[in-house]
Amino acid sequence: MTPSDRQIVRASFAEVALLPEVAGALFYERLFTLNPDFRALFKHDMRVQGVKLTSMLDVIVDHLDDPDEILPALREMGERHAGYGVNDADYDAVGEALLWMLEQVLGEAFTPAVRDAWAACYGELARRMTSESPH
Repeated sequence: MTPSDRQIVRASFAEVALLPEVAGALFYERLFTLNPDFRALFKHDMRVQGVKLTSMLDVIVDHLDDPDEILPALREMGERHAGYGVNDADYDAVGEALLWMLEQVLGEAFTPAVRDAWAACYGELARRMTSESPH
């Protein structure tokens, strides 16, 4: 990610963070539309899960300049997801759901530059959770 990408992700996430339940609900709605089998992986209250998603994104955004600091947590999350049966190819649907959610929440502010910055951010995150994870 470039410094400009990091700045764009931070600025756009500030808007998303104001609506954690809405952002989470939109994300999971899209994810389950893309892959209905994912719904079975979630046994708890989806409102709580949506807020957890937003909280996790907050941590990631806070560490854009020092991603190695959260690398152990990313690897652990990747291992946990692998344990649930999530494979590397499933990360594509997650990325698509993330970008769709951002578009819904940000509206006109979801510019091509915002999309590209988030795609780069998610690509880096997914790479760290998958190819570097021992699964």
